[in-house]
Amino acid sequence: MTAREALGAAVDALTAAGVETPRLDAELLIADALGVERAALVVDPSLPVPPAASRLLSERIRRRVRREPVAYILGRKGFRRLMVQVDSRVLIPRPETELLVEVALSLPRGARVHDVGTGSGAVALALMDERPDLVVSASDASADAVAVARLNGVDAFVHSGLPGEALDLVLANLPYVREDEWPGLQPEIRLYEPRDALVSGADGLDAIRSLVAGAPRGLRLALEHAPDQAARVRALLSEAGTLDDLSGRPRVTVGSAP
Repeated sequence: MTAREALGAAVDALTAAGVETPRLDAELLIADALGVERAALVVDPSLPVPPAASRLLSERIRRRVRREPVAYILGRKGFRRLMVQVDSRVLIPRPETELLVEVALSLPRGARVHDVGTGSGAVALALMDERPDLVVSASDASADAVAVARLNGVDAFVHSGLPGEALDLVLANLPYVREDEWPGLQPEIRLYEPRDALVSGADGLDAIRSLVAGAPRGLRLALEHAPDQAARVRALLSEAGTLDDLSGRPRVTVGSAP
């Protein structure tokens, strides 16, 4: 079997399963099974697929047909300049969360930043990579998530409030999905990603309200949220403003704890 034949069969199977990006996903899985870059499949579609790679690919395609996310199948996900290890204990890092990193990049040298709800540690890792002068710490309410963050090189701890030392900025990608939204989410999310890292009460803001309520007065917070939650999140903070993500949707609100 050649890479071209494997790609055709994989795209057909993923399309039939309702996968939204069948060709992209197939290319990622095939390239990884062959140990090559995606571009190699275009440059030389006649690449042979050895038996061992074929068996690995077949199993991975079956998993993707069951709607398991590609990131969990491969065990990694790109985030900014980094490749982060992920599994079903943590959320898969999303492009919109990069906006939290952008907020922190404007801080002065030596500023202290804490990442609440760090998950895989992607945000903290990106800051450590791009601004090594910052003092970065991280925490998560999930011991499983803390284990993954540590695996990625983040010295995270189980969340029991904010650190005792003075902070210049808190970044938070906390759960913000409404309870009634959960049943309608994509199978990739609903069947595989940790529910507790996504859902937060009837209006999705329980975790955000709790963080703001427990923050010292005047502490700057950058909070990721759903686009339709922007006004309500601004109302929780003082001197607040909302930033749009790359799709032009209000995604991160920055303000001070009242």
